[in-house]
Parts: sequence; C-alpha cells; structure tokens
Amino acid sequence: MTLMRQKFTITGQVQGVGFRPFVYRTALDNNVSGTVNNSSAGVLIEIQGTLKQVTGFSEDLAEKLPPLAKIITLDFEELPVVDDEKDFTILKSTGGKGHSVLISADVATCQDCLNDMIDPTNRRYRYPFTNCTNCGPRYTITRSIPYDRPQTSMACFPLCNDCLEEYEDPLNRRFHAQPNACPDCGPTVWLTDGECSTIAEGDEALKQLAIELAKGKIAAIKGLGGFHLVCDAMADEAVTTLRQRKHRPDKPLAVMIPTMTHARQLADIIPAEEKWLTGLHRPIVLAAKHEPFPLAEQVAPDTNFVGIMLPYTPLHHILLNDFAAATPHDIPALVMTSGNMSSEPICLGNKEAFKRLHDIADIFLFHNRDILIRTDDSVVRVNPATDNPIFMRRARGFVPAPVFIPEKGPTVLGMGPELKCTMTLTKGDQAFTSQHIGNMSNLETLEFHKEIRTHLQDILQVKPKLIVRDLHPDYMTSTLAEDIGKELDIPVATLQHHYAHIYANLAENKHTSPAIGLALDGTGYGEDGTIWGGECLMVIPEELEHQRLAHFSHIRLPGGEAAVKEPWRIAQAALWKLGIKESGKYQWPWLTNFETQSRFLPQILEKAINAPETSSCGRLFDGVAALCGLVDIISYEGQAAILLEKAQDMSETGTYPCPLQSDDPVSLNTLSLVQAVLEDLENKVPVSIIARRFHRGLINGLTEMAYSFSMVLDIHHVALSGGVMQNLTLATELPQALENVGLIPLIHRQLPPNDGCISLGQAVWGQRKLLLKS
Repeated sequence: MTLMRQKFTITGQVQGVGFRPFVYRTALDNNVSGTVNNSSAGVLIEIQGTLKQVTGFSEDLAEKLPPLAKIITLDFEELPVVDDEKDFTILKSTGGKGHSVLISADVATCQDCLNDMIDPTNRRYRYPFTNCTNCGPRYTITRSIPYDRPQTSMACFPLCNDCLEEYEDPLNRRFHAQPNACPDCGPTVWLTDGECSTIAEGDEALKQLAIELAKGKIAAIKGLGGFHLVCDAMADEAVTTLRQRKHRPDKPLAVMIPTMTHARQLADIIPAEEKWLTGLHRPIVLAAKHEPFPLAEQVAPDTNFVGIMLPYTPLHHILLNDFAAATPHDIPALVMTSGNMSSEPICLGNKEAFKRLHDIADIFLFHNRDILIRTDDSVVRVNPATDNPIFMRRARGFVPAPVFIPEKGPTVLGMGPELKCTMTLTKGDQAFTSQHIGNMSNLETLEFHKEIRTHLQDILQVKPKLIVRDLHPDYMTSTLAEDIGKELDIPVATLQHHYAHIYANLAENKHTSPAIGLALDGTGYGEDGTIWGGECLMVIPEELEHQRLAHFSHIRLPGGEAAVKEPWRIAQAALWKLGIKESGKYQWPWLTNFETQSRFLPQILEKAINAPETSSCGRLFDGVAALCGLVDIISYEGQAAILLEKAQDMSETGTYPCPLQSDDPVSLNTLSLVQAVLEDLENKVPVSIIARRFHRGLINGLTEMAYSFSMVLDIHHVALSGGVMQNLTLATELPQALENVGLIPLIHRQLPPNDGCISLGQAVWGQRKLLLKS
C-alpha cells in the first residue's frame, strides 16, 4: 500500500467556527492520519494516506464546510511520509507575527442550542449564554488572534468538568467553542432597580424583567454588543416616555418579536426579508407596515416601514418567551433601541450604562461577561425589484468581514467622515470596514473611534503606511488624522467626500475601468468651497483621475446649519432663487410658525450672510418637503425626505421637468422641480401626487444627465452612491431607468450607500495612490 502526505495551509474564516473538529471528523471518515492546528498563517493540516483516502479527504474538505466557515485561500504541498503514524491529532494553537485569519462576526443562536435551552432536562435549560461552534459571540468578545479562550472575555470563567469534557471532545459541537459555558461555570445575569439595588438574580431576573416590562417599565438590557433600551412596543405611554427621556422625538424605533408569525402581524414581509430576519446575521429589517398597524403609533410615526428583528441571543429568546406569557397584548413586541442618548455611542460596560442611562431606564439587566467591542445592530432593507440588500447601517453580524478589493497593496487607514462614521483598514486585497461608529460630534464618539482603530490594528496586526481623510478641514476625523499622522510619522492625504463615495462603490464591485458616478447625499465639502451633494462625476480608478462633470442647481442655506434643521428656510431660499420673494396664491405653510424669521430671510440671501451655496440632493428633498407642508423643523437626519417619500401616490404617472443645462459647468436644473411643485400646489393638486411627480422627475433628470455624459465619454457604467440611495423609490427606480437607456448601474451591496462607505473609498484610493508611486 503506497502512502502519500500533503500539507494544506488554509486562510479565511476558519478559526472559532468549528473548523478543526470538522477537519478531524473528515479525517476519521476518510481514514487518514495526520494533524491540524490553528496558527498565525491560518489552519495548518497535514494528512497521510493512500491516493484514494487523500482525494476523498480533499473533496470533503471543499464540499462540506461548517456553516460559519469561509475559505479564502487553500495552498498545499507534498511532504515526505511520516513512518508509523496511525492517528489524526488536533495540535495546540501556535502564534506568530502576522496572520491570515478572519474573525467570525457574532451570529444568531443555532437551532441545536435553542433545543438545549427549551429542554427542562438539559443542564442549559433557559441558560442565557448558551452557544456552540456554530453560533454565539465572536468579534465582540475577542481581544486578539488566535481566537482562543485566553484571548476572549471568557478567560475569567474557568470551565467546569462537564463543559471541559465538551470543549476537549473533537466529536462534540462545542469542541473549542471559546465562549462555552453553563450555569455552573459561566456568566450570569441580575436585575436592579433605578438605584442599582439588586431585585433578582439568574433565571428569576429574566422572569421579573418580563413582568416589569409588561407593566410599562423601561429597561436597559446588556446584550451582545452593548445595551438596549427596551419597553413594551404596544404601550403608547411607555414608548412616548422612552422617546422623551432618550431625546428622540420622531426617529423610528426598532422592535423585536419572538417569531415570524408575529412579524407577519406587523408587516407585509416578502421572502427575501424573511431570509434576513431568520438567517445567521439577524439584522433589523425594514419591512412595509401591515395595515392597520397594531403597535403604538409612536414606534415609527414618519414612515410606512417598521424595523423588525428576531431574537439573536439566548437571552433574547428567553426574554421574549417570558414577555409573551406576561403581557396582556396579543403581540409580544418589545421596542429594542440602542442604549444611548441621541448621537452618543452605545453603552458597553455595566458602570458606564448605569451612569449614562439612569435618567432613561427604570430598571437594568446586567451580566458579567465583558463586551470588549461595542457594536450596534445592523439595519437593512430589501430592494423588492432585485431582492438585494440595501444597508442602512452595517455592524453586528457583518463586522469584521472584509470587502475584497481589486488588488493587493500596502495598508491604508481611511478615517471616515463626520456623520455615520466608519473607518477602514486595508490588508492585502482585503478592506476591513469597521462597524458603525456614529456622528463624530462628541468626545464619547471620538473615544469609540480610537478604540476601534486600536482594536482593528491589533487583530489585523498591521500598521498603515498612509492615512486618508476628508477634504473638510474642520471635521473631527480630519483633526484626528493629522494628529495620528504626526504621532506615528505617517503621511496624511485628503480625498473629497463625493469622490470617496464613488471609489467605495467601485471597490465593492471590483470595477477598475472608468465610470460615471452619481453621488447624491446631504452634505460634503466641495473642492470649490461650496457644499456638494448632487454630483455627476467621472472616476478613473486605475489612474486615480476624477472630475466633476455636473451638479444640481445651487440653493443657498440661509442660517447655515440652521437651514438643515429647519427645511422651510431651504424652501424659501429655492423660491427666492426663482425670483419668488413672498407668498402668493399658495400660502407658505411655514408662515404660521416662522412669519417673523421668514420676513428677514431675503436680507440674509441678498447679502449672502451665513448662507452658503449647496448643490445637495438631500437639501432639495428637504426644501420640497417643507414647501409641501410636510415638515418645518426636523428632529433627525433624513426626516423630511422620509416624509416626502411616504407621501407618494404610487399610481401617479405624471412627472416634472428636470432638464440638463449646458452651463459651465453643466448643471441639472433641479429648480425646475421646485417651480413645478409650487405650480401644482397653487392649483391645489394633492401632495401625494406632487411627491410622486417630484420623485419621477428627479429620476428622469438623473438618467438624462448620466446618459448624456455616457454618450460623450463612451463610459457605460454608472456608480450610484450617497445617502439618498437609501430612499427606496430611487434605489429601485433609478437603476431600472438607467438600464432602460442602455447603461449599467453599479450599486452598493456590502456597505451602506450613505456615509458609512466613505472610509472604504478613502482607503482604496489611498492604497492605489501608494501603488502608483511604487
């Protein structure tokens, strides 16, 4: 019998996902000998057997991976046969400088673990930290690579004999499950009142929590990546109180419900949405509200959609089950929103949460498993035309999975923007974009940004050769970039906001040839000192050439930042630009509350005092929404646009003119949309029809603009990016309109089209910049 020996070096998501026991079982099935171990280079496998045995092992290795495993590279080499080797052995993990290992994201509880938790005879019955190699926490509890228990926040919980036996048994699904635990040796929970006095511990804490929530209490609950603020979603008073205390008057709140049966009572869910709701990632999914909507009206007052998620941790499953028994309502739905004050990062530790949330929560559910990395819930909506996801926020369940980019290159740090900030580090041909960090408007978020940078550099074991920041000199990320550059003696480069949007889109799509970019958002500091946001760009990624081809009509923002918060100012400024100085046949709706301010606005506009010019698409939506009387003042970003989209009568087939003008530079006459809106308002056309005609007119104008430049430049790919592309109407209808004229739309599928993608664009641009220099 002729023997052969082969060595496999495998990189990817292959540590902490049950890969070694899978290899062990595959070796036993094929009767081969050898070894397997985790190392800094990846998973190393040596197998020895006959040609038939080795071939069978190799085929099974490729075809029968564990649910969470992902192979990125697989290299093999022939080795000399080892005499007298009979067994296959799992060796101890080895470290080393540098590594090619991906940490798994945190994933939802698997069915096997749920079965353990509902079995009264099982020692993990109702245990809120049940997990195995196929599920549970990963990224949020990991300090460093290799992913072994001493490098996690489970290091302080020694395994009991029963758990140790599971942990050491290669045929057990908890073999080397680093967070493995049970009630005898693992973390525990306890419930306190608003004075931090303990009310109940262990299982009784969860039962009592459900009872208190059913009574209308607001709870702060420590979860997987931070704290949630929780209340009964059917109790109007509880939801209203939560909004008042959290200073979140209107922005939609997410809800958690136990099952898909309950989800269908809340929303008209399509199959693609169900897959996201029930899959491994378990994001919040925005689904069309079922009418009549059974939850408290204040859950999502501005929109026809509701954010739904199913339980994704054992603690959630137990709580929802107990709440279903305790609540008098038919639908056991809990508001589950980030545990923070508006604009601050989510709370992570017990003391931090009590300090920051004691004015909001009546009760607190704590546990003693440390969260090392704070991570918000991800939010997606599904494009019904394609079933593709549109990320609103990318965090838990997806981070730290990389975006695979077109080429390998030096490590670059993309710092991200000011709002909806993320950061990105490149490593070879992979770009690691962080979880949602938030708005860089306070010291807490700045510290969060520093935490994530340190952590990503540590787990990836890289040091950037270049830092890329936004062009805006006053962004906190810009200041921080310059400070880091000086401290570490690393050069800092700048890239304009909207070019970063398009570079991010092209990187996601691995598109390296020239493209036209439509960058549509609210704010971005432009190269000419104005505020950009409705831009038609040309980008040639291979050469790092880019050019502004056209933009939306300019509108002034009287009062600067005040105009963003008070969209009536934008509406009046747009009318002023059209030569309309006072209310006429149609009574301006903001005069009821802002007549005095409105009277002085023309002076500000004429003298251009604190009234910067913008070509922003987001501000156009704001102004039209205000002109239609949908909103005067907004309480959260995007509120006016959400209301305008909601108002549409989708049966309307009319449209408004939005022609391209051959100025220098070329512009899209978006003021013609405002003019048409005003004329229809004067003729008492319903706002629902006006809203639809506006959306259709804008889509037609954007399509004409892209097509015109496509013909001139012989470029047929159009990259779509910016927060406006989260508007479901544009996300579904604009790509289709582009396809109808023979263009090829490129859309985001892995990152949000909003500013959450900016850091990726910065990083890949910077990497290419270094490659061109070398």
